Amino acid sequence: MITAPTIEWLLLSPLLVLLGGAALGVLVEALVPRASRYLAQVFLASLSIIAALALTITNWVSAEPTIAAMGSIALDRPAYLFWTLLLLFGLGSLALFAERSLGNGQSAFASSAATVPGSPLEREADRLHREHTEIFPLLLFSLFGMLMFAAANDLLTLFVALEVFSLPLYLLCGMARRRRLLSQEAALKYFLLGALSSGFLLYGIAMLYGYSGGFHLHEIADAITAGTGSNSLLLAGIVLVGVGVLFKLGAVPFHSWTPDVYTGAPTPVTAFMAVATKTAAVAALLRVFFVALGGARWDWQPMFAVVAVATMLVGSVIGLVQSDIKRLLAYSSIAHAGFLLVGVVGVVAAGEGVALSSVSSIGFYLLAYGLATLGAFAIVTMVRRSGGEANNISSWRGLGRTNPLAAGLMTLFLLSFAGIPLTGGFVGKLVVFASAWDGGYGWLVLVAVVFSLVAAFFYLKIVVAMWFSEPVEGETAEVGTPSAWTWGVLVVATLGTIILGLVPGGVLDLAGTAGQFIR
Repeated sequence: MITAPTIEWLLLSPLLVLLGGAALGVLVEALVPRASRYLAQVFLASLSIIAALALTITNWVSAEPTIAAMGSIALDRPAYLFWTLLLLFGLGSLALFAERSLGNGQSAFASSAATVPGSPLEREADRLHREHTEIFPLLLFSLFGMLMFAAANDLLTLFVALEVFSLPLYLLCGMARRRRLLSQEAALKYFLLGALSSGFLLYGIAMLYGYSGGFHLHEIADAITAGTGSNSLLLAGIVLVGVGVLFKLGAVPFHSWTPDVYTGAPTPVTAFMAVATKTAAVAALLRVFFVALGGARWDWQPMFAVVAVATMLVGSVIGLVQSDIKRLLAYSSIAHAGFLLVGVVGVVAAGEGVALSSVSSIGFYLLAYGLATLGAFAIVTMVRRSGGEANNISSWRGLGRTNPLAAGLMTLFLLSFAGIPLTGGFVGKLVVFASAWDGGYGWLVLVAVVFSLVAAFFYLKIVVAMWFSEPVEGETAEVGTPSAWTWGVLVVATLGTIILGLVPGGVLDLAGTAGQFIR
């Protein structure tokens, strides 16, 4: 007899809500008149993410950890933590998407030098602003895949989730109308390198299946404990799966796509990739390498330590010579991937499950980094010239005199990136480095502190340009007036960065409840 599968519909409801919202968004594109499509898509996407967030928090508080969907999805405290972060970042990115809608380069951010209110140029900008409504279902599909990726309990689900959230990102990267060639080049690079990394991941999955005879994470862990199978297959699988996940994290030597894609993609897409993709990659990395491969951690922890050092080195040193602010933030993202790997390497495994002393610290770090990143990219969309965004740092010279508020907010976010005290970034680095120190990797923490000091210089370079440099004649940018969408992102990012820096205890305690992966 064929037994019907058991599906935990209520526990899986956040995933189903996002998938349903994305599918309805496709129908809206096909059936709703163009004049009403923009508002319908914004409302549908917002409602889907908020509903998924509410259901995630409810399950986190009330439900017991369990393996759902016939062993494919692990619904434990770390999964709910990372789902909450992903949905919060998705909501912030949605606000930037709704503001610019990726198409026009003007819209609400246009300065008086670029458009005159009520002019034909402004009406054309508004038309383009509302034209690219397909970005909203693509955002929901990508978020759906990221949530699956963070909670995947078997390697096939992991691979499917990777493709589900990657394919919409490839499309979103190519949707900048004013820089069409650069944007499409970025999308093509991301697609080709992403396909290559997916091949590595799939081959690594085959190696681990050959070693253990199963795809579920606990089956691989049991095979390692029993010592069955070929060590060559195990080591090959560890390396190849690591390549596939580290590519999404943007770690060296799998980082080459990051600067070009960050620069060419529309800025709201860059912001979404910088925070959400990194969060999903770290969540999957922790789950796979500590649940499935925890018994072989003496083989892969040194490898990750070397990757962490190389990532911090490349991100911090090459970032010093960048003159484009989006490219600089790309190398900043690479450096932060290295800092996150410091916490991953130092995680201590213990007990029947996998008790992770640094899951809470990594979650806190991602929250602090994500808030500052969304805020920084929101400011980048506001600083403009007649041709679009003013991404050259020379255009930011004297911004503190012409618009102290925008310069002040950007300074706060940059100081948080640098880990300056009284910001969320400082506390995030402190708790991640402390967990790595407790895990026996003190030397790696010392290296990370040195590279943190190096990275601080290129953040301060922007601060000096804004506050202590004379404007360049004909190159100084203007700051557009943001709408309520971007104001919402800026207010939340600013308050979050300050609160996490001054009173982080409550958030750390909340994150501390997500300390154990279920097997």
